Amino acid sequence: MKVALIHDYLNQWGGAERVLEVLAEMFPDAPIYTLLYDEEKTLHKFSGNIGKYRKIITSFLDKPRVRKNHRPFIPLMPLAMRLLKLDPSIDLVISSSASFAKGIHLGPNTKHLSYIHSPLRYAWETDYLPPETTSPQRFLYKPLLSYLRRWDFSAAQKPEILVANSVFISRKIKEYYGRDSLIIYPPVDLSIFNPDTKYDTQNSKKYFLAIGRFLHYKKFDLIIETFRELGLPLKIVGRGREEEKLKKLASGTTNIEFLPFAKNDMELKKLYQNARALIFPQIEDFGLVAAESIACGTPVIAYNAGGAKEIVNNYSGILFPQQTQKFLVRAVNEFILKENNFKPEIVAEQAKKFSKDNFILEINKIIKQYFTPH
Repeated sequence: MKVALIHDYLNQWGGAERVLEVLAEMFPDAPIYTLLYDEEKTLHKFSGNIGKYRKIITSFLDKPRVRKNHRPFIPLMPLAMRLLKLDPSIDLVISSSASFAKGIHLGPNTKHLSYIHSPLRYAWETDYLPPETTSPQRFLYKPLLSYLRRWDFSAAQKPEILVANSVFISRKIKEYYGRDSLIIYPPVDLSIFNPDTKYDTQNSKKYFLAIGRFLHYKKFDLIIETFRELGLPLKIVGRGREEEKLKKLASGTTNIEFLPFAKNDMELKKLYQNARALIFPQIEDFGLVAAESIACGTPVIAYNAGGAKEIVNNYSGILFPQQTQKFLVRAVNEFILKENNFKPEIVAEQAKKFSKDNFILEINKIIKQYFTPH
């Protein structure tokens, strides 16, 4: 069976790209079709061992200017994805989609399994529009968002099987697309992310940790305001278009430190393991960062919504009920009182259902059941 992998765009590194990395390992001969490809911003993950002989096919939008800032070109992306020339000999397409990948045009003999990280967020939920979007801009965006909703609904009807990355997203798929979906949690490599005692010492647990792309809905501003009040050491790991704003918000503090994304998984593991807890106040479709933290034995302090509700329990962290400074301060203080109860090996036990091995097993089961001739 000839397989191709489809991904929205490869000009950033996050949870969706980690899923694609595992799919690429599962299908080492599969070409990757994507709108944009930036080798550096994807940390060379698709040009190393798993990408050495792999074809990466991109769209007419794959230009330096677009890779740097793709958002102004969103109206062209449905067309760009449709015009990608898929090899007609491909038997099965596996798309990794939070937006446009599921809309690739297929020949009559090619089947499609779509792994949905999220429906097209800003088309269905305008809360995901940047906060600086003015009322006149929102009014002008209405026809575009209406078009994107229609396109997204239509594109989601085409794959034979939809797989959601969480119960939270499965419910959105049912609400927005009117379709049922299977559920497979994103993969955490437990051979890497585990409570290795090499780093797990009480002396090292001196800071709290926040990791992710600097986007408004990730709520890094709430984290910074909370830790300005608490005065506790905090490391913020990431980058993104709100970086300057966030650093300005943290200016004058001595307890808040900004770090770039980890260069590799072992460096990331060390960051998790040396932290007292991961701070996770956003609504995520799943939240791979939270699952990785727990796998390392590090508890999570999370907003009680979205994918976090499926990751964090009483054995692995604290859930708080509102995205406000008051409730996050209260949650951090509650955690400090209970901190000694969170034993790394018990915390890590909660992450086993998110294992990479389980992800691979479940994807292969679906392929065998629905796409392999009997």
